[in-house]
Amino acid sequence: QVQLVESGGGLVQAGDSLRLSCAASGDTFSKYAMGWFRQTPGKERAFLAAINMSGDRTYHMSSVKGRFTISRDNAKNTLYLQMNSLNADDTAVYYCAAAKCYGARTENEYDDWGQGTQVTVAS
Repeated sequence: QVQLVESGGGLVQAGDSLRLSCAASGDTFSKYAMGWFRQTPGKERAFLAAINMSGDRTYHMSSVKGRFTISRDNAKNTLYLQMNSLNADDTAVYYCAAAKCYGARTENEYDDWGQGTQVTVAS
């Protein structure tokens, strides 16, 4: 089991960039594939991106591909989400999550979750 803590959220203007971080502790971070999700009120968590254990394979949903980039630093036990060209539709609570297998794209496939960090984009 790995404990996850997100940070880096906040209030930004449309067009701005933001980098989210997810610090991991507990079990060995490099054993886990990682993912980012986001959730808006009244909706289920939406998968955004995933990265494999070593960090050399990534997948991004079409809704964010080209604007968002997932990455990780296993030496620092940290996952990142670089978000560029933000718009009001990106306003949500962002979650990182850990999975035993790379390629997971649904909530049920992820075992450990952070508490979330709020991102608000003002138009």
